[in-house]
Amino acid sequence: MKTRILLLGRDGCHLCDEARAVIERVAADLGVGWEERSIDEDPRWTAQYAEQIPVTFVDGRQHDFWRVDEARLRQALG
Repeated sequence: MKTRILLLGRDGCHLCDEARAVIERVAADLGVGWEERSIDEDPRWTAQYAEQIPVTFVDGRQHDFWRVDEARLRQALG
């Protein structure tokens, strides 16, 4: 299954937990792959996204930050 969604977050982030739940549901419903990575893995991610986590990418392009709107995510994956 090709990864179409990337969630950048960090441990202990409650918004990341909420985003993960939405992404898991949408990915399962649509049969698309997704992965989660920590911004702490790459200093560039930390510098760029520390104030925006969680950050969601769809097909390599930034889609959302802070919150994941389920309907909007479904539409982007449409």
